[in-house]
Amino acid sequence: MKPNLLFVFADQWRRQAAGYRNEDPVLTPEIDLFAESSLTLDNALSCFPLCSPNRSSMLTGRYPLTTGVTTNCKLGLPVAIKPGETSIGNTLKEAGYATGYIGKWHLDLPEQNKVPEPESGARHWDAYTPPGLQRLGFDFWYSYGAYDVHHAPHYWSDSPNMIQVNEWSLKHETDMATRFIRERDKSSPFALYVSWNPPHQPFEQVPERYRTLYTDLELELNPNVVGEGEVQAKRYLHDYYAAVTGMSEQFGRLLTVLEEEGIVENTIVVLTSDHGETMGAHGWLEHKNIWYEEAIGVPFLIRWPGQVKIGREDVLLNSVDQAPTLLGLMGIPKPACMEGKDLSDHLKTEFKDERIEKPASAFICHYPGGLREHEEARRYGLDVNAFGWRGIRTIRYTYVVIREFAVTNASVTRLLYDNVADPYQLHPTIIVSPRNDSIQEGLERELRSWLNQIGDSFAEAVMSE
Repeated sequence: MKPNLLFVFADQWRRQAAGYRNEDPVLTPEIDLFAESSLTLDNALSCFPLCSPNRSSMLTGRYPLTTGVTTNCKLGLPVAIKPGETSIGNTLKEAGYATGYIGKWHLDLPEQNKVPEPESGARHWDAYTPPGLQRLGFDFWYSYGAYDVHHAPHYWSDSPNMIQVNEWSLKHETDMATRFIRERDKSSPFALYVSWNPPHQPFEQVPERYRTLYTDLELELNPNVVGEGEVQAKRYLHDYYAAVTGMSEQFGRLLTVLEEEGIVENTIVVLTSDHGETMGAHGWLEHKNIWYEEAIGVPFLIRWPGQVKIGREDVLLNSVDQAPTLLGLMGIPKPACMEGKDLSDHLKTEFKDERIEKPASAFICHYPGGLREHEEARRYGLDVNAFGWRGIRTIRYTYVVIREFAVTNASVTRLLYDNVADPYQLHPTIIVSPRNDSIQEGLERELRSWLNQIGDSFAEAVMSE
């Protein structure tokens, strides 16, 4: 009997903000209880800690450079997921699954890039995705592009008529997911993706009953929260935690529905995030889109009673590995186009072949996303994707090469973090030449291998021979 799949992911929920980890002082009782019967992956990563690029990788098992989503789908840039991409939604639909997607999408071209007054009423970065290829195999559709008004969200289904709601988006989307599960055709398995926007900013848009839980909490900031970052953290952390607590409650409601429907034993449940949130760490004020653990580290919990082991696992699971790994668990061959690895053997209750090695590293990246960079690159005939930063994360190290965008004489910096000796990443080694140290040289070689594997022009622009 084929298992169902319930895949729930929040936007900008960092790994540290889960009660079971005993790091951030956040209340997540439902998630903590789920963790007791699940497998938690301590090294789940966002390969590109930004909304659109990482979502494209989560769904297709392909790197952002391959999907064409090298920055957020935004006004002024022709960036959207390539037509005809194959996602886990397509694959499961072909395997006989009833597929559904609820919540934030953010993989389509903003409609105002094409017409000033779209029929759907979409504005700014938002978009209605009509039925067809761009829905990537998800048949039931209750979604929107990008719209950050958590208390008054809107959605589209199968027409450009906007559905407006006056309710906290997580509560409403959980109601819709509950309805999908209860009203499903029980003769076939289902695969439902639920994409929550909170705890993404605006942080203050959270129900008061969650906020009051943190009224008396005295913040103890991590030592890497410095400068203006400290101001940001003190301003937003209470509300951020409140949103995560509300998210935990809504997740608990979904688990209750599975119990009431009697399908716990035959449903794979995943709870994760598209990327993290720095909340002022290292003075970084842009929330994500950087290589620090607070940005690239995501929670990843998975439960399938009797089939997935319970406890903790240190395998490096990157965004592109999610779809192939889930398909592997479900006994469905991954499409040849998927670039990620099937790591399901490391998650199974009965792991039979100890010769199957875990990945030595995971590739992380950032491509310039500003309008100025793209315009100047076009004007001067530059490859904009040869700039930004690329890196790898191993169990112990984070190694990053940064090439700042410039028309001439672009500066290059190499940084090495020992995340065991320096868990807050306060003391990076600035590398002059990776050839001077065997560890640095090995990491440089590993990064070049990744770049060559995905055809990234950054390799020829920056990497040493």
